[in-house]
Amino acid sequence: MNFERLRALIDRRVRYRITGAGVIFMLTLALTGAAAFAFANNLLFVVFSAMLAMLLVSGFLSHLVLSGLEIELLMPEHVCARAESPARIRIRNLKRLTPSFSIELTGRRSGVTGMPSIFAGTVYFPLIPGGAAVEAAIDVTFPRRGRHRESLFALTTRFPFGFIRKTATVMLRRETIVYPALDATPQMESLFEEAGDGAEAQRQGAGLDFYRIRPYESSDSARLVDWKSTAHTGELQVREFSRNERGTLEIYLDRRVPRGREDWFEAAVEGCAFLAWNAVERDLEVRLRSQGFATTVPAADDIYAVLKYLALVQPVGALGGAAEEAGEAAAPGDAGSGSRIVFSIQPEAFEDAGWIGAVVGKTG
Repeated sequence: MNFERLRALIDRRVRYRITGAGVIFMLTLALTGAAAFAFANNLLFVVFSAMLAMLLVSGFLSHLVLSGLEIELLMPEHVCARAESPARIRIRNLKRLTPSFSIELTGRRSGVTGMPSIFAGTVYFPLIPGGAAVEAAIDVTFPRRGRHRESLFALTTRFPFGFIRKTATVMLRRETIVYPALDATPQMESLFEEAGDGAEAQRQGAGLDFYRIRPYESSDSARLVDWKSTAHTGELQVREFSRNERGTLEIYLDRRVPRGREDWFEAAVEGCAFLAWNAVERDLEVRLRSQGFATTVPAADDIYAVLKYLALVQPVGALGGAAEEAGEAAAPGDAGSGSRIVFSIQPEAFEDAGWIGAVVGKTG
């Protein structure tokens, strides 16, 4: 840690607020001072001076306690919007010799964007030794998908006497890719059940369909031995079953969205994320396509590559060329067995271009 960075932390802006105990102390201080000057009583002057010194010492110590503190947020690798994610907050005391006492950490709403804080709770640290770091487990919630770069936190202390509550606002710069929310809605659940059933119907064999009898191999399970055939041939024979072929769910996200329909687009993105996530958990192959993007899970990417794309995707803001776009989406060779879902402001164009029989997703 260089001197300039430490100085910036020490010079951090601090907000003051007098507590209830502080109000009583200030009134007592004012009355004592007034009495000392009115009666010219040396004892009252001594008491007044001691109380004034206590107030000054309180302000200095509380400022020293808040200075030199650095915050680090340790996040999990994958985070979804509107879902609580476990994280850890680390506060490091850059002062080598001076400890910090009675520190309270809270989240703070952004005054520029108006975004709510990702942390709605409170963490209390009774002691942070000099040159050391302490950690605490917290739950954070990101309000929306996208690239999250800044978070505001507040460090507060009433040390040493509780007369003044000092708060320092800390801006934590850390880029986090927030995936779309995976919340289930009745419409999306119904759509997924219909699409999932259609995709699984395309599988060749159910995994229990008998295929043939063959000689036993050392890698075979004893549970597969067919004792009737073994007795007939005199050698161990096993039953072999047909293998499942992975069902396919194809999703197309049409980014051509006019102005004023941004809410529809956000709902469509979340619908894509919900369907893709649940399809992978159901062991289906997922093909996600959009303007300028195409991938297949698990053949080419994993599900997190799909969620990352959906976290950052934006509408293109034009509705021209719907027929051409739909024709490209339904191009021969791209279509596979299974269910095909399109999220589009103009789904009828995709139906006419070859998405006949597909489940057309509409979110609004």
